[in-house]
Amino acid sequence: MGTMTSRGRVAFATMAVVWGIPYLLIKVSVDGGFSPLLLAWSRVTVAAAILLALAWRGDVLGGLRGRRRWVAAYAICEMAIPFPMLAFGETRVSSSLAAILIATVPLIIAALAIRFAPSERVTGHRLAGLLLGLAGVVALVGIDVAGSPRELVGAAAIMVTALGYSVGPLILDRHLADADPRATMGASLAVAAVVLAPLAALSHPSHGLTASALAAMVALAVVCTALAFVVFTILILEVGPSRASVVTYINPVVAVALGTVILGERPGPGALIGLVAILAGSWIATSGAREARDLEQAAATHA
Repeated sequence: MGTMTSRGRVAFATMAVVWGIPYLLIKVSVDGGFSPLLLAWSRVTVAAAILLALAWRGDVLGGLRGRRRWVAAYAICEMAIPFPMLAFGETRVSSSLAAILIATVPLIIAALAIRFAPSERVTGHRLAGLLLGLAGVVALVGIDVAGSPRELVGAAAIMVTALGYSVGPLILDRHLADADPRATMGASLAVAAVVLAPLAALSHPSHGLTASALAAMVALAVVCTALAFVVFTILILEVGPSRASVVTYINPVVAVALGTVILGERPGPGALIGLVAILAGSWIATSGAREARDLEQAAATHA
């Protein structure tokens, strides 16, 4: 990944593990009685309370003045839409398959960057990486999912999540980069909680919530949301959206391992082929953007 500060390395290592865990926790939560909307609302509400308290104590909320629309845009793209869609998707597919589909995020960022983020732009020969990653998605869906309309709907919902996860970091990098991450994430999570509240109020648990589902929700909110978003913000500010998304290469490996060992999931041949193709394609498609950013940073350092 080129030169990286110790702060960036710690953030990367933390995110590589922490964002490999949510797929397991979401699966446990929805199987344990949470509806997708109720789980998403509970997750963002608990995390918002934690981060807003820290932001208020640190007196950093003032840094968001004049940026309400970007906070709202980030909250909707990164949280309010993706979280319930991911939880809904996991009611229909395994946690392993969900994690592999989310691994397309670097590919989507690379594609979006061609138009919206010149510093992250992918050069022409990186098109091969995008096509390879797309082939991985086709292999996964075509081999493992195509015969099940229920799973196809779940996979489509997860791809909506992947799109949101791709747009969010670009908004953060361009419009909220200099704000304190406790304030940015706390306010964004609060916006998401408000947006999801009416829908969550109409969404009841499928059955009595199990103790494991409640514990999974709390861990999802505290570790994989409140802590993770602050750390991910630091990582984006250190290395940029494209390089930060490289954690997506490791997350599905962690998620597949947890799904296999703890939930007894058995990824099919399409999932394994898709995982390899998606990760390889992501690496190829984003490497040019990482190199370009490194050159820009080096030029700025020596200017």
